[in-house]
Amino acid sequence: MQNDLVKKLNDKSAVIGIVGLGYVGLPLMLRYHAVGYNVLGLDIDQGKVDALLNGESYIEHISADAIQSANDDRWDATTDFSRIKDVDAIILCVPTPLTEYREPDLSYVLDTMKAVQPHMRADQVLSLESTTYPGTTEEELLPMIEEAGLKLGETAFLVYSPEREDPGNANFTTNTIPKVVGGHTPACLKVGTALYQNAIDTIVPVSSTKVAEMTKLLENIHRSVNIGLVNEMKIVADRMGIDIFEVIDAAATKPFGFTAYYPGPGLGGHCIPIDPFYLTWKARQYGVHTKFIELAGELNASMPDFVISKLMHGLNDQGKPLKGSRILILGIAYKKNVDDERESPCIEILDKLLKKGANVDYSDPHIPQFKNMRKYDYDFKSVDLTIDAIKGYDAVVLATDHDAFDYEMIKNNSNLIIDTRGKYRGDHGHIIKA
Repeated sequence: MQNDLVKKLNDKSAVIGIVGLGYVGLPLMLRYHAVGYNVLGLDIDQGKVDALLNGESYIEHISADAIQSANDDRWDATTDFSRIKDVDAIILCVPTPLTEYREPDLSYVLDTMKAVQPHMRADQVLSLESTTYPGTTEEELLPMIEEAGLKLGETAFLVYSPEREDPGNANFTTNTIPKVVGGHTPACLKVGTALYQNAIDTIVPVSSTKVAEMTKLLENIHRSVNIGLVNEMKIVADRMGIDIFEVIDAAATKPFGFTAYYPGPGLGGHCIPIDPFYLTWKARQYGVHTKFIELAGELNASMPDFVISKLMHGLNDQGKPLKGSRILILGIAYKKNVDDERESPCIEILDKLLKKGANVDYSDPHIPQFKNMRKYDYDFKSVDLTIDAIKGYDAVVLATDHDAFDYEMIKNNSNLIIDTRGKYRGDHGHIIKA
């Protein structure tokens, strides 16, 4: 069966099933279609399915034209998980958040597997792309596949291949980012490599699913730790009256041994604020306390409070209390030029300001309507940035530095600016760097 499945994947006669049609799954679905496969998208959200079948996009950096161009007889989407039996490859692209206690929440993965398992058949490969702790694929997915009466490495194949999407980054696309693939058995790895090699330019095979899982965590923990370091440096530099952004720019001229990371209001996105805690949780089961990783997480998590303290001091210098002041948050997406607000520290700042009694609005050209989340449920719409609007706020918090903002107009008409992104260089009497 292995050779038959590899042949179907290689000659593109295999049907590719993508489960979870968000920021990871939808680009992958488009890529497989573009290279000639029949694709079936599965999601529990009927709205997403209807949009795809109607040629509409619900992700800003994916155009409706791209969906319409793909909408032919090789393209389909459904909420009916019984159709898993119709695909040869099952790729899971579902969220892996944290619980309120910062422990792994695998409910999306497990619930999806419960929906998939009854419809699995022989001669299929299943790949998990969701970020998780080392051992998840073997400990959670493998038993469920075996319970379906399938034999791993013989009648079914299991791989882990972490997603590496970077929404809004025009320099890298789904196919140009190298793909790490780990298989449960050598046969699984062979099938997994065949699954991805026609869609992705470079495949990086590793010896096991655990190695692939740890690889993803290392990538994001590396970034989290370095951002934690530079956020702490920002606080030290602020006390010393030094502009940390000028320091970083100067250090970045060194042609070796230094990589520039820039501070901000905290960490956002689905990966970097979350992934380190997947490893710290798993490490405790082995008697290891990951102090360094956890310290970086704590530092990054504290940054919204640092921003708010700078805002309070700025208002105080103008004889105004935070309570009752009108505050405008510029940007609630977790990074510039995207419509992705997952785990955004900007929203945490907004929420904390509301709880402290401030009157808060936001402006974000990429998120015209506030999207309700598990932790936050507000009825907000983005404010249009006009001169009169800017002048009406006691303070503006520059939280996400979208290119669409008119920074000169904002500077010239704001009463107070809290700049968390280093957008304004030099000294300005009404601009506080945070």
